[in-house]
Formats: sequence, C-alpha cells, structure tokens
Amino acid sequence: MTTITESTLTRDNILRLFPDVAASVETERPSVQDAQLFDGYDEEQVRLMEEVCIVLDWNDIPCGSASKKTCESLFFVRSLGVSIIESNEEHVHYLFAVPGHLMSNINNGLLHRAFSVFLFNDENKLLLQQRADEKITFPGMWTNTCCSHPLAIPSEIGYDLPTSIMGVKRAAQRKLDQELGIPSDHVPVDKFHFLTRIHYKAPSDGVWGEHEIDYILFIKATPTVKANPNEVKDAKYVTAKELREMFDDKDLTFTPWFKLICETYLFDWWSNMDEVTSFRETEIRRML
Repeated sequence: MTTITESTLTRDNILRLFPDVAASVETERPSVQDAQLFDGYDEEQVRLMEEVCIVLDWNDIPCGSASKKTCESLFFVRSLGVSIIESNEEHVHYLFAVPGHLMSNINNGLLHRAFSVFLFNDENKLLLQQRADEKITFPGMWTNTCCSHPLAIPSEIGYDLPTSIMGVKRAAQRKLDQELGIPSDHVPVDKFHFLTRIHYKAPSDGVWGEHEIDYILFIKATPTVKANPNEVKDAKYVTAKELREMFDDKDLTFTPWFKLICETYLFDWWSNMDEVTSFRETEIRRML
C-alpha cells in the first residue's frame, strides 16, 4: 500500500498511476468488463456509477475526471486478458489484472471531491436517511441527510475554494431532489453554510469504497420530503439524544464518514446551531 502524502498526490503522479482518469472533463466509455463487474447489481445504481467525479490532488485542486466506478473501486486495473475471480453468496466479482501489475486505486491514493449535507428543521432535528439496499456502496446504512459527489461539469467543478463551495452547493440541491424529492426552492443555495473539508478513506465491501475530500454543508429548512426508494430506504428527523441512542443500537449500521463526523465534530456544531458559521474554516481536516 502506498503512503499517501502531498508529494505523492500530484497531478502528474495521478495521471501516471491511474490511466482511467481523464486529463480533461469528459465521460468514460464503458469497458467490456463492466457487465461482469456489475453483475447482480441494480440497473439504475449501475447507471449512476458512470457519473463523472472530480479527481483531486492533495490540496483539493482538480486535476482530471473519472467515473464513480473508477473513483470508488478498490481494485480496478486495465485488463490484458488475465482475470482473477472472487465470489460470495450475492455477487461474483471479476478483478482484472495485468501480470505483475495489480493496481488498487483507492489504496494508491485516487482522490475525489464529495459533500455531506446536514439538514435541520425548525426544532433543530437532523434529517437522517437510511441508504437503499440497492446501493452499490454502503447499502442499508444510516447516514446524514445526503452524501454524494459534485460532477465534473462547469456548474459544479470549481477551481478555488469559493467556486468549489458554490459547486458543491449546486450539487447538493441536485442530489437532495434526486434522492429525497426535496425541491431546489426549498433548499436555496444561499441557505447552505459551508463549515469545513474532511479528507478520509473507507472501504465498503472489499471491492468498493471511498477516498474523498468531503465538503460539510449545514442548512436549516422545512422541506417536503418524498424519498426515492431506489436511493433511500427510510428517512426520519432525530434529536441529538435520539441519534446517540441509535449509535447504541447494535442492529443499526452507519456509513463511515457519518460516524467519523459524529465522533469528532457534529455534536459540538449541533449544540451551537445559532453560531454554526463560526466553525467555518479553510483548512482541510486530514482523518486518514
């Protein structure tokens, strides 16, 4: 496993190590192995894995684009006809390898931009969602209101902190609508508060995972919610006390980024909602 540092996460190293990253913003062509890689997964969720993410260097500067499939794959390499097959009860995973050259994207440092929305109602209750069982990564787990990725498109990409913050706010509007049926006018861009960026890495199931710089967005709103069942299994508002009780329930599982944020910052931010903008910072919190 490569040690991830500022000197290793440069544009030149990223493009050399990960040839499936496009040096410019463009979509990928599906590979011939996709049908095998995604065998048994939900069709709509497979389609969403072709969305194009923003590939970053250590300092959160965009240096290219790649699909969610590439960014979230723990094992994704070019095939020259040699295949390794792993199986479990639910899926058969095809891991394609060049002899003597097995590339583990996430473990080698492929990094992309993400955001996490925390939406609170007028009673300061936090809206949680339980991810649908159809999700490819972290299915069935409870998490914050909405977590996703800005796309490598002009309205969402951003090349400095102010434009990147605006980009993730626009992406947040898009995904709140797509996942929870929340209309954009119920969550205006200017009502989102950016707090910080968290750099973390987490596996999902041995094949998929996350390595992200995650923009944390707070918003107070009372939107209508009509969850998309292909994205969200359940949704509910909770108090801080109720959330702590959920963490004590051994039958519930939580996404790693949500647990990380809860264990470090969330409850402090939550108890100071009237002054939450005072927590805003430009430093990237490294939690690797």
